[in-house]
Amino acid sequence: MSNLSKYLFVAAVSGISALSCGQAVNTVSDRIQGHQVARADTALQVSVSAPAAPAPLATVRKSADGQYWAHGEVNGADVRFLVDTGASAVALTPEDARKLGFDLSSLNFGYRVVTAGGSTRAAAVKLASVTVAGARLDDVDALVIEKGLDTSLLGMSYLGRLASFQATRQALILRP
Repeated sequence: MSNLSKYLFVAAVSGISALSCGQAVNTVSDRIQGHQVARADTALQVSVSAPAAPAPLATVRKSADGQYWAHGEVNGADVRFLVDTGASAVALTPEDARKLGFDLSSLNFGYRVVTAGGSTRAAAVKLASVTVAGARLDDVDALVIEKGLDTSLLGMSYLGRLASFQATRQALILRP
């Protein structure tokens, strides 16, 4: 390999390295060891934007009872959830559904569901937004449980749409 080839190879590797470090390559030298290097009339300029910062992690602390209790904002209202990976959907108590503005008399309780309290009916609703510890999702499917649910559940129709979630001994980590 000639000296010029070696130099061009090193220059190319250096340029790639500079790009990966978020720097810009500004110019190409006119001459390398007596050889003319073709270049455009203006300097070669490459702009590299910094990589996007990763989304902050949302954390729900484990409570003294060993459960993950999450305070969420749903359609602009506060809702306390029990995080339940075994629930296929976000499940709302009738009280929380009313607080969110749903008219229970106009809902179609056409679904049969089984809860810890037994079999009951549920109505499908769409939540405009659900935010837990800063992790916001829009258009979340949910069920309003007619009877037998003591607290609203943060189920898989929310959790399953996150990039990931992880339960540790101290907290539930949500990655939007």
